[in-house]
Parts: sequence; C-alpha cells; structure tokens
Amino acid sequence: MASVRFTVTPTKAEDLPGLSDTSPDISSRSGPRVCFGSRESVNRSDPLSEVSGAVTTTGGDTPDHSHVEQGDGNSKISSVYINNTHGVDDDDFYDRNLALFEEEMDTRPKVSSLLNRLANYTNLTQGAKEHEEAEGIGEKKKPSKSPHMGTFMGVYLPCLQNIFGVILFLRLTWVVGTAGVLQALCIVFICCCCTLLTAISMSAIATNGVVPAGGSYFMISRSLGPEFGGAVGLCFYLGTTFAGAMYILGAIEILLMYIAPKAAIFEAKYPEGEGAAMLNNMRVYGSICLLLMSLLVFFGVKYVNKLASIFLACVIVSIISIYVGALVSAFNPPHFPVCMLGNRTINGHELDDNQCAKTIIHHVPTLVMTTYLWKHFCQGPELNASCDEYFMSNNFSNIEGIPGLASGIISENLWSSYLSKGDVVEKGSLSSSHVAHPSSTHQPYVFADITTSFTLLVGIFFPSVTGIMAGSNRSGDLKDAQRSIPIGTILAILTTSIVYLSSVVLFGACIDGVVLRDKFGDSVKGNLVVGTLAWPTPWVIVIGSFFSTCGAGLQSLTGAPRLLQAIAKDNIVPFLRVFGHGKANGEPTWALLLTGLIAELGILIASLDMVAPILTMFFLMCYLFVNLACALQTLLRTPNWRPRFSYYHWSLSFLGMTFCLALMFISSWYYAIVAMVIASMIYKYIEYHGAEKEWGDGIRGLSLSAARYALLRLEEGPPHTKNWRPQLLVLLKLDEDAHVKSPRLLTFASQLKAGKGLTIVGTVVSGNFLQSYGEALAAEQTLKHLMDKERVKGFCQCIVAQKPREGISHMIQSSGLGGMRPNTVVMGWPHAWRQSEDPHSWKTFINTVRVTTAAHLALLVPKNISLFPTNSEPCTEGYIDIWWIVHDGGMLMLLPFLLRQHKVWRKCGMRIFTVAQMEDNSIQMKKDLATFLYHLRIEAEVEVVEMHDSDISAYTYERTLMMEQRSQMLRQMRLSKSDREKEAQLVKDRNSMLRLTSIGSDDDDDTDGGERDRMGSMTWTKEKTAQYRVTHSGCSTPEGFRDMLSIRPDHSNVRRMHTAVKLNEVIVNKSHDARLVLLNMPGPPRNPDGDENYMEFLEVLTEGLERVLLVRGGGSEVITIYS
Repeated sequence: MASVRFTVTPTKAEDLPGLSDTSPDISSRSGPRVCFGSRESVNRSDPLSEVSGAVTTTGGDTPDHSHVEQGDGNSKISSVYINNTHGVDDDDFYDRNLALFEEEMDTRPKVSSLLNRLANYTNLTQGAKEHEEAEGIGEKKKPSKSPHMGTFMGVYLPCLQNIFGVILFLRLTWVVGTAGVLQALCIVFICCCCTLLTAISMSAIATNGVVPAGGSYFMISRSLGPEFGGAVGLCFYLGTTFAGAMYILGAIEILLMYIAPKAAIFEAKYPEGEGAAMLNNMRVYGSICLLLMSLLVFFGVKYVNKLASIFLACVIVSIISIYVGALVSAFNPPHFPVCMLGNRTINGHELDDNQCAKTIIHHVPTLVMTTYLWKHFCQGPELNASCDEYFMSNNFSNIEGIPGLASGIISENLWSSYLSKGDVVEKGSLSSSHVAHPSSTHQPYVFADITTSFTLLVGIFFPSVTGIMAGSNRSGDLKDAQRSIPIGTILAILTTSIVYLSSVVLFGACIDGVVLRDKFGDSVKGNLVVGTLAWPTPWVIVIGSFFSTCGAGLQSLTGAPRLLQAIAKDNIVPFLRVFGHGKANGEPTWALLLTGLIAELGILIASLDMVAPILTMFFLMCYLFVNLACALQTLLRTPNWRPRFSYYHWSLSFLGMTFCLALMFISSWYYAIVAMVIASMIYKYIEYHGAEKEWGDGIRGLSLSAARYALLRLEEGPPHTKNWRPQLLVLLKLDEDAHVKSPRLLTFASQLKAGKGLTIVGTVVSGNFLQSYGEALAAEQTLKHLMDKERVKGFCQCIVAQKPREGISHMIQSSGLGGMRPNTVVMGWPHAWRQSEDPHSWKTFINTVRVTTAAHLALLVPKNISLFPTNSEPCTEGYIDIWWIVHDGGMLMLLPFLLRQHKVWRKCGMRIFTVAQMEDNSIQMKKDLATFLYHLRIEAEVEVVEMHDSDISAYTYERTLMMEQRSQMLRQMRLSKSDREKEAQLVKDRNSMLRLTSIGSDDDDDTDGGERDRMGSMTWTKEKTAQYRVTHSGCSTPEGFRDMLSIRPDHSNVRRMHTAVKLNEVIVNKSHDARLVLLNMPGPPRNPDGDENYMEFLEVLTEGLERVLLVRGGGSEVITIYS
C-alpha cells in the first residue's frame, strides 16, 4: 500500500496551534478532516498504521468520532486521534513551532522579540546637546537624530583641537632652545609614547562594549570600580579645569605681550618689578576672561560647539604657516636682526633709536654721539663717562634671528643650554671678553626668568600632548564608536607627534639659539618667537594662537562641569551630590560654578609655567589608571573583556603605566606626591567602610585578611553582569570501584574555565555518613587526582546521603562560600535511561534540572561526552554552532567565547543560528543579530533559519504514540505482580552493600518507594493478591493490551514532539559537520507525570548530532553590550 501522510485539521486553525492545514479555505470547513500526502512514510505493519488504515479518504466529516464542545465562546475540538483534555487555547501559546519552550516564554523570550528591543537602542547624547534643545524651547521640536558623526569629524578633529594648544605656540621654541634639539626630541618622544600607549589601552577599553556619553570617567569607573573610578574621575576633572586656566593664561599672555602691550594696567617703575606687574595683569585680565567664558558657556553652549570648527581652522592655518615659513626661509629668510654685546643678547625693547652700537658718527658736521644703549651701561651720555667693564671690553654686533633652513644653524642648537634664574641669554659661538663682574638686571640684557632643567621642561611640555580622550568623551555622538575611537585617536596622536617632532627639527634648523631661548621674544622686539618664522607675517600665528587658546579654554570649561556632574550623579562621593543637579534641561549649573572657582585658583597663580605641571600630574594620574585597567582586565581574563580593538597587550599597558609614573616624578616629584595623596584620600573616602586590619603570622595572616576582605566585598551585592563568569559545580559519577565514569566531563570543564574562576567537583556517596566516612574520603582523593591530571584548579566536595537525588540537592544548596558560590552546574547526560541497568537515572536527572532552576543556577549538559576532544586533541578547523532559540541570559553567546580561549577550540569559528517564525522579518532579524554581536565584540557568522508553519507529520504522530504507549506499558508493568515487591527488596539489599554508587541512579524512587511501603504493610492473602493483580496488571491481559493500543496521543505531547522533530531537522541539516552544537535546553514540564516524555523530547531534539551541549540559563543576564 502506498505510503501516506495525514494531518488532523480542526475546524479553526487557531484552536489547535500545533495542528494546522496550509490550505487557504480551512476556515470554511465544518469539521475535522484527515488529509493524505506523500511527504512522510508510515510503515503499515505498525499499530499506528493499522489505526490510520481505518480512516476513510473521502474527505467527508466524521461526526461519530469527534464532536465540537462549545464553552466560553471558543470552539474546542475532540478527535479520535488527539487527546485534547490538556489542551489550551492558542492565545496561551507563543508559537506553533516552539511548543517545547512555551511554558517558560515569560522568563525566556523568543530571540526575535529580544532583537526587536535591542534594535531600538541609541546612545545618550551629552548635556551640551540637551542645553541646545532647551534654548530653543519656543521653537518647533525637531525629531531626535541618531548618532551620525564619523571618525574624522567625531574623533580625529576634536582630538587635534585638544592636543594642539598653547604650549606649541608659546613654549615649544623655548623648550628647543633650552634643551637643544636632541633632548627636545627626547622630551617630545617620551611624552608622545606615553599618550600613544595610553591611547592603545583606552582603545581596548572603549571598544569593550558600548560607551555611553561620559567618556573616560565612564570607562575607568566601570573597569576599576567606584573607588578608583571616583579618584581618577576627580583627577581628570581637576586636570581639565586647570587646563582651562592654562589656556586662559596663554590667551592673556598673547594679548598683553604681542597684541596689545599698552593694555597693561600695572606697570613697573623699576626693572625688578616687571615680573610682578606682569603677573598682576595676568590675574586681572585672566579673571575677567574666565568670567566672560563662563557666562558664554552658561548661556550659549551651542555657540561654543559651532565655534569649535573655527578655532580648529585657526590652529591648522597657523601650523601650515609655520611649515611654509620654514621652507621659504631656505632661500629667503625673514629679516629679524638681534643685537648682541659680545655674546650676550640685548633686549630689543631698549633699542629706542634702533642703533645696535656704542656711538654713532654724524658726518655733517663730523660728530661722535653716544647711543641710547650707552646710557644703560654708563653713568652718563658723555664719552668719558664711567661705564660697565663688560661693555667697554666687547663690541655690539647684529646677527640674524632667523638664519634660515639652509644656514646650518642646527649644529649650534643640537646641545642643551640650561640657565638659572637671572642668567643672561648668550650665544656660545660669538667671542667675548668675559669678566668676573656679574650682569645687573638694570642693564638691557635678555634674562632667564626661571631656572630650567630637563625635568622642568618635561612637566611644561606634557600638557601639549594631552587631549587624547576628546574622542571618547563624544562617544554618544558617534555612529560607530567602537571603530571610530581607536582609529581617530591613534591617527590624531600620530599626526600631532609628527608635527611636534618635525617642529623641533625645523625650529632648531631655522632659528638662532639665542632667539629660541628668549621665551617672550624680547630680542626680536617683542615678536612671538614662533611667529618670526611664520609666512607671510607673524600676525598669522599671533591671531591664530590667540583664538585657538580661547577655543581650547571654552572647550575645557564646557567639558569639565559635565564630567563633575557625571561623577556626582553616580553618587559615589556624597559631598559632591549637589553638583549633580542643574537646570531643568540638565545643564550643570552648580558644577560650572565650582569649575569656575577652581579655574580661578589657577588664574591667581598667573604663571603658565607654574600651572602646566599641575595639570600634568592630574592627567598622568588619569592615564596611569587607564593603562592599569587595561592590563588588569587582560591578565585576569574577565569573560566580559572582549575588546574589538585587538592590537593591545598587557605588556604595552604596563609600559605605558611605567611611563606615566616616571613622568610624574621626573617633572615634579612633590607635585606627584600631592596628586597621589589627593587620589588616595578620595579613594579611602569612597571606600570608607573598608576591611579591618587583621594581622596573623606573616604572609599567611595577610592572605587570610585579604581573602576575608574579598569575600565580604563579594557579599555586599549581586555581581554585575560584566563581572559574571561561570563558577562551576561539576557533578561526577563514581562506579562501584570508586572510578570516575565520565572523566571527559572534567576535561570539558577545564576547557571552559581556561584555568580561571571557581571550580567545585562534587559527587554523592550513597549511605550513612557515620558508616561511609572512609568511602567519602576515598572518593574525594579520586576526584583530586583527576583534577590534578586535568590541571583543574578548584575544590572537591563529597556528600554522603541516603539517596543520590537528595545528595545532589544538598550539594547545590550548600556549595561555595559567600560570594564564591557556583552559578553553573555541569552534569552528564544519562545515556542508559531507557535500559534496565539504571532504570531511574532519568528521574534523578530531571530532579537536578528542577533543583538548578529553582536555585537560579545555569545548567550545562554535554551529550555524547565521550566524543568530546581531550586537551591533547586540538580542533584544527570547523565551527562551533550556536542555536539560539530563546534568550535566557546570554549563556549561549558567552560559552563559545570562553571555549575559544582554550587551545583545543581556538581555531574553530563561530556560527550563530536563530529561528524566525512566519510573523518575523528574517532579513531584519539577521541585521539586528549582526548588530547585537558587533556590540558584544563577538566574531561569528550569522544565519536566520525560517521555520514555516507546517502540518503534523505522520512520523511525529507515530513517535508520540510510541512514546506514550511505552510510558503506559512501563507504568502498568511496574507493579504487575506481587512478587516484584520481594524482588525489589532483594535488589535493595544487594545495593545497600555497595557504598559508592552512581549519581545518576536512584533506586529508591519516591513513587515506587511509597508503593512498596504500602505493599510491605499489607498482609497478603490469595484474595488480596488476586484483587491487586486485577487493579494493577493492565498489560498482562489481552484486554489491557488492547486498551494500550487504543491510546490517543495527548495534544500537548504531539505539539512538543512536532517542535523537537522540526528543530532537529533544521539543526542536523545546518550543523551536521559542526565540531560542537550549543542548544537551548527546554525546561522540564510543570506536571511531573510527563517527565519520561520530556526525556524523549530531548532525545529527539538532539538525534543525529555528534557533540551537543544543552544549555540552560540561570535567569540572570551574563553578557552585556556595555563597557
């Protein structure tokens, strides 16, 4: 007879979601129909085929075998083929193809619904944007835009603007002249290496998840915890605030020195008071400028953001004019004469008559007259007046301040020329008659204003390489922050490093050493030294540097209050809580006020050279902890540490940390100590309730104190998702000879842990603890030897219990200590669950699944564990396939990543499959899933498998019927004869002699035990025995066997079997060649009567797969897209 395929079709398709017809006119049918096809084959010799043979193929209704029940307004179908007594309405089901998972859909949603929620994710914009929106309250509200800035505009240019600053224009020439070209190159190189290494570490942290607006503080605090985060965040805030003060001082210096010298309010009557008068002018004008900038930031943040591009253009034009001027100087050097007396430099401001000589001769009539300089060195204008000895011994001469690129002046500028305060700037190559008489400050020389050294120059120059975090601070505005931040930041550092290094060489090759060492350009009549090299005019540099420093100051005053507000809103520093509040639009009003007050302190210092080392310390502290965070996370191998930026290494981070620490003490050791004390005080204040000191015997006492402190800290709250790592409880079986049955289970655990985290290996010894203590110790030694062999770092736990089932439950409840408790259970699959050798192992297995679910623990069940590779059998190729059916915390994503950290699985690729239903948009699901994986920093191929609604196949129906017949047969045979009680007692006596038994065995089954107790308490007579046989031997008579054949499969079982069969088809089709298949493990049924059916569903689901890992989450998220 031809093979057939049949489908029971209800009146309404929605009534029975597992049993539908694909015909379009199904809703018009008046009764159930049986349709035949040829897709699946059915053997006619099977009982199922005999039943189906009675079904007519006319397509007519069968009212004598089915009826429609009306209740509550819904139609319910009862068929001769389907037992619908446990059926529920379609509204209670989520999917006709996911019936196995429907009971837990409320806690484990479909992947499509999860991806739909994640697709709506957008970064939060910064407070400046909110302020802009609030300023236009009266305007029509515009729709919010998604982050759109790319690498160039969003990271590269802001970093350039923040790195290039006041030091380049005001101090770099002085650094080159004082330290010499070689040492200046060394200073620049050290500082740039420090920031480059920090940028590499920062790129790793920034690409380790989504970084919302908050930038560097967010990254550090979430990587190192609130104590370090608060300390470093406040250091970064103070550094940014003092940077604002430094930029303002630079702008005022340019204004009063080079643009409008006559605007000075305080003027010195004597040369000794010029420095003090200048500082007072800086304080007054700096305070006014700070007030104006603060008001601009408060009332017009949007103008600050719009002017940023103009300020950046000024910087770029200024730098280009320097390069062009250097090239032009090779063949047409600018004329900036410098007056020299012997080898000493004369202040150009004193040349009122522009005569660099002692006397001048008037030809008509012939007359020798003294110059203006004569009056400074002699007691009168007369030729016979008493004069300075050095003045009389040396002659005046003019040299070119800008000899040009082709002059070879670089040979003189290679070496250092450090000066003490009050020393005269001299040119070593000029001859002079040195006398012992020291120079006087009343004489018109160019003097050094501070004592210089290599370390001082490092501290002054370092602020010119800061600003590398400008890109990460704008992470909320970036289209793809994980790609843009590393590329933009590192390119900006490389660009600025090239500019600085080339500028050092150009300055040394084009400008004379005495001009370079002249900090304020007195020798060239008050011109900005770097401006003398610019083309076409020095005013390009003067105006450009003034606007760029103003812009940098505004940026600092804009960013610092928002950083303080972010720290205050985290509520980790209680006394800063008030600064988390602001205006209704989120503008940090109070934080801006505090920032202005702190910046005013920097303004009152009034010296650029004194403020620069202060912010150097705070920035170096911040960079040090960025490197520390990257190094620690790399060495600790935190599961959440998966940076998309892969060009990092812990050694580079430690090198960067060393650079930072060295630079702190090189530039100013006392500032370094002060900065560290401030950071330590903040740290201890945040920590406040720290560990009590508990001194024991040396190192062990310290270890005990540290362990106790760590456990108490872990106990303070549940672990954050980022800190989640699998803490394993591995359940092993021991045979009668105390040998481990499945040692590969521990091998798999070692591959999963990669030597990190907590591992507890446990087993259960059956018996009484008082009598079985020795056997328990032997079992524990066996486990320890196996752990040593597999190189698993962890602990053993052996529990003695009357029933293995109870022992496992006790172990799951009591394992671990404080915050170091297992969160994941690993157990083997009961392979012999269908056989008589271990008849009740599946009940222990299902009970363990229920216990782990109740304890909110994750569960891993490797199937066919004997086929899993050992540690000496690495997989050279292939894939780890993840079948993500429902979302239960992200375990399926995390486990393959952890496995691939081990050498066995390292070369395997990852493929992630998810299932789309009829109502899902599979194309959009694939895009959303790819985006989700991108944010998770997991490299994997993505595929969405479409599972269309299909009819229940004959194979599914047959498989369900055979399963239920087998269950019914076993239930009836279990108590069919009275002498089975005696046999069970003998088995129990024999097993009680064996102290070590399998964890998967539980001969004292609850239901059977209860029945045996009842049987044991009965006094058996012939009448009672006959009565018991009549009531309990359903399959021992022809009538009982005929009743068993007439079983109608339960509707819910048919639907679940349909899910298992359909999923197994697509999994085998796609993953038959995979090295390992990870799959969501459905939960056991809420009704314990269906436990044996549950085992059958799992067998069908994993049929035909070589290596399977069934995964069941613990109900909490274990993976996150955030940093």
